[in-house]
Amino acid sequence: MNRSLDKFNRLVEALEQLPTIGKKSATRLAYHMVTKDSFNALRLSHAIEDAISSIRRCRKCGAMSEDELCSICCDERRDATLLCIVESAKDILLLEENALFDGRYFVLETLDEISVSALLERVAEDGVKEIVFALTPSIQNDAVILYIEDKLAGMDLKFTKIAQGVPTGVSLENIDILSLSRALEDRVEV
Repeated sequence: MNRSLDKFNRLVEALEQLPTIGKKSATRLAYHMVTKDSFNALRLSHAIEDAISSIRRCRKCGAMSEDELCSICCDERRDATLLCIVESAKDILLLEENALFDGRYFVLETLDEISVSALLERVAEDGVKEIVFALTPSIQNDAVILYIEDKLAGMDLKFTKIAQGVPTGVSLENIDILSLSRALEDRVEV
């Protein structure tokens, strides 16, 4: 590396640490920030600093929030009897951006006793009637679903999970065997 460009190289290395950003993209972004649009680069750095110092986890569900409770947990219009379990707060952003769900959420990033206790408390406190598992389809997550169902067995709950199978516009030859077998198992009448 060129020693006279240490700061530029550190910027490239920092950008490379971001998901989906490789060396070429990081170099292009760094070059653009440094030579073409330093005003927006400074605005970006301030926005990052502000977000890092302001964003925290919602105490109740684990979503991103600027307050102790997120706007979803505070929204009385949401269906508190419907609880969607997701793997990360990022999943909530996707579902909310597309207005796909009108219930509330619970982020289950780890399957430890603290998380399970918090889930049990949430279910009892909110009078949850249905739990929707919106987890990435995998054998490991199927085991997670079974574990949670077992832990909540004494409660009068309906358990559902998001449908899975063949995506629209993808030929069968490009589908993994697990997705294809589940699509056949969960086939619907036409």
